[in-house]
Amino acid sequence: MVTDPVCKMTVDEKRAVANVVYEGKTYYFCSDSCHRAFTADPKKYLSPAGASGGTHKR
Repeated sequence: MVTDPVCKMTVDEKRAVANVVYEGKTYYFCSDSCHRAFTADPKKYLSPAGASGGTHKR
């Protein structure tokens, strides 16, 4: 199990809706909206300010 970097939900890698490799690390997502948000601005979700997560919207 891993954590979706956008909404901070726990995601089973085998059941993830999407994944992306960013700077050599694979990130998994619970929904298409989380995947789109991350790919639009990965640093926002990986920086200390964005690391707290946001509201989940599927």
